[in-house]
Amino acid sequence: MTSSVERQCGDCTLCCKVMAIETLAKPASLWCPHCSPGHGCAIYAGRPDECASFSCLWLVNDLLDQRWKPSRSKLVLTTSEDGLEIRCDPGFPNAWRKEPYATEIRAWAEEGERNDMTVVVTVGQRMILVTPDREFDLGIVGPNERIVRELEGTKVVGATVVKASEI
Repeated sequence: MTSSVERQCGDCTLCCKVMAIETLAKPASLWCPHCSPGHGCAIYAGRPDECASFSCLWLVNDLLDQRWKPSRSKLVLTTSEDGLEIRCDPGFPNAWRKEPYATEIRAWAEEGERNDMTVVVTVGQRMILVTPDREFDLGIVGPNERIVRELEGTKVVGATVVKASEI
């Protein structure tokens, strides 16, 4: 669902910290050198395409209220090929465990389990697969690695990380 009122980033620049920017060789979890936190991008007019085309879910989904604005929640929500990714500001590593976020994230995990979708929280370099019943701390998952879930029916009972070439 798209927002009926066009949301804007305003003072929010958290994506400039938690997202990797390949064009700039900027790793995730570090501020972009072109970002002035809370103010914006110094190269906005000429920013890389991956930045220009990026929109977090808070910007485009009006089901996420003001509490989910990344500058407030310390969480940047995005979709992936197989589910939802929640990138947590490493300066606030437990933000995703606080309310109202924790309850909502568990609800998304329940829905995901029913629909073969994953909910993954990234804190710094660590990835955590969230299921309705537990969390699987997967450690650092590299760009050429994939999460493999072990299922009993639709219930996730295990998770491992493997090289993409091994799948």
